[in-house]
Amino acid sequence: MKENKNGRQNSQNAEKRSRKRKNPKAVRQLTAIYVALVLVAAGAIGGGVFWAVHSTRVTEELIAENTQESTTEEESTVPAAIEETEETQETEPETETETETETETEMLVELTEDNIDGYVKVESCKIAQGTGTFSVKASVEEKPASDDDNFYLLKMNMYDTELDAGAEPIASVPKDKEFSLTANVNENQVDSRLMSKFVVAVKLKDAYVPLCDPCYMTNPEVLASYQAVYPQRSSIKGILVDPLRVDELDELHVNHAAYNIPVGNILGETTNGLFPTVYYTYDGRTYAFNGQRIAEYDSIFSRLTAKGITISAILLNNKSSAYPELTHPLSRGGSANYYAFNAAEADGVETLAAVGAFLAQRYRDNDHGIVMNWIVGNEVNVRSDWNYMQYVDLDTYAREYANAVRVFYNSIKSMNANARVYVSMDQQWNRDLSSKNSYDVRDLLVSMNQVISTEGNIDWGLADHPYAYPLTNTTFWNSSGKIQKLITNSENTSIVTMQNINVITNFLQKEEMLTADGEVRPVILSELGYSSSQGEINQAAAFAYAYYAAENNPYINAILLSRQTDAGEEIAQGLALGLSTQGGQHKYIYEVYKNIDQVNSNSYTEFAKSVIGITNWSEVIQPVN
Repeated sequence: MKENKNGRQNSQNAEKRSRKRKNPKAVRQLTAIYVALVLVAAGAIGGGVFWAVHSTRVTEELIAENTQESTTEEESTVPAAIEETEETQETEPETETETETETETEMLVELTEDNIDGYVKVESCKIAQGTGTFSVKASVEEKPASDDDNFYLLKMNMYDTELDAGAEPIASVPKDKEFSLTANVNENQVDSRLMSKFVVAVKLKDAYVPLCDPCYMTNPEVLASYQAVYPQRSSIKGILVDPLRVDELDELHVNHAAYNIPVGNILGETTNGLFPTVYYTYDGRTYAFNGQRIAEYDSIFSRLTAKGITISAILLNNKSSAYPELTHPLSRGGSANYYAFNAAEADGVETLAAVGAFLAQRYRDNDHGIVMNWIVGNEVNVRSDWNYMQYVDLDTYAREYANAVRVFYNSIKSMNANARVYVSMDQQWNRDLSSKNSYDVRDLLVSMNQVISTEGNIDWGLADHPYAYPLTNTTFWNSSGKIQKLITNSENTSIVTMQNINVITNFLQKEEMLTADGEVRPVILSELGYSSSQGEINQAAAFAYAYYAAENNPYINAILLSRQTDAGEEIAQGLALGLSTQGGQHKYIYEVYKNIDQVNSNSYTEFAKSVIGITNWSEVIQPVN
């Protein structure tokens, strides 16, 4: 019954509006009567000629407006005093305001060089779960003028610096102050858009003109079929694993393990017939993975998983001559330990994405092992040795690394929703060195974060290496005054070690460094060690200091000692970092490491206080914000 009543009322209102539009003459006649009444009333009150003339002028304006509206057949609202003479004079101002609002012409803003950058504000670029589509939500303060009444969404390659002249829209929507553009993800297809970036544009003089910074999809995790939660362990204790001594990890109560994956080694056909080549198709292209190498990782990772250990796999570019597309075009010369990943070319992006997807998909079950932490590169701020690239300015270097991180992030998270992806840095926080061999960690983090946040914030974490300075300085608490000046509790400190590790976690609490959800980014100390070359007791005391400093920092999720067994190449540099010698003999640190997170830990670490020269650990553990 209510619907019928409303229907009749709406029909009557529509008929009434129609009569108004079809009878402009009647409107003018009623208006003339209204003018006469106003003049008479003004004279009676004694308002004189001013009020009469003023009222006439206002009415003439209304006539002009109503006449124009009638001519154009737009809907109008006649002042209440004209249409309904019973209405009181107090209703007139409100009716006039409504008329003016309804007849107001919308103004479009001309785009200029001064206002075009950032004219569109992108709120989000996210995949809609289960739909195969993603949407860019955006807004403008005022609608811009252009060739037509549409906003357009256009795709760019990761390595593009400007929109291609021949680019065609993948979506469009009528202009509004708030709008959403939706297109297909094309997941795991030849034309996949998972690694692409997008701009909102308008058409000006038959060309598409971007009105915002490029943006990426920021939630690839919704594509993952594997949604297991990130594991919580009983302690932060971890180690760089010796694959020949995996069984020892139970006795050591290890909760976290790090293991290297030189990417150039795992690609290619298998030469050993016992381990067939593993073929993997990604985005319509088939890749060959070395079956023997993959079998080795299957064995290590599955055994670590069975022991309840969280695995951190370190992705390294060892520059394979067979796969030059892995290596950045500015990194193909030179001589270094590892090289910058290539997200600057189509082949590079496609291959890195396939590697990330393959590894994350394979290592998410008990048969092959479960890897939840993926670290992109090693100490990438050290350009000359660990992430080689020809010297470029800081922002260029940061962008190239940020792009590589995003390729791995999107490909890994699309296979394992709750895996974490980390950037890797060393202890050179704010050196301000004239040498071009390294970039300062703080500066690189700021620049890289700016790139990522501007184009779509993702939840990268920090894998830091806060070694003593210099590396051979096991008794770092007794450092010379010259060295101690480099290690302070200021954000401007030159070096970050375990003496001032809180500098990093305090820095990451800054608003601009937070994740998109306002959280502090996860931190792991993925590599840290002290040499027994200065005495095994000193080595053990240094580890106890480091462990307690990390354990008392709520933002540090793991501390991974380097290493389980001494490495020959490091010993040659004066760095005997292992719990055991190369021959397998346990050092003094072995028992300290084993028991430091157990109920009787104090009896194993009490000795360290006298070695360091303290009576309480609070004397050397800095407070965290």
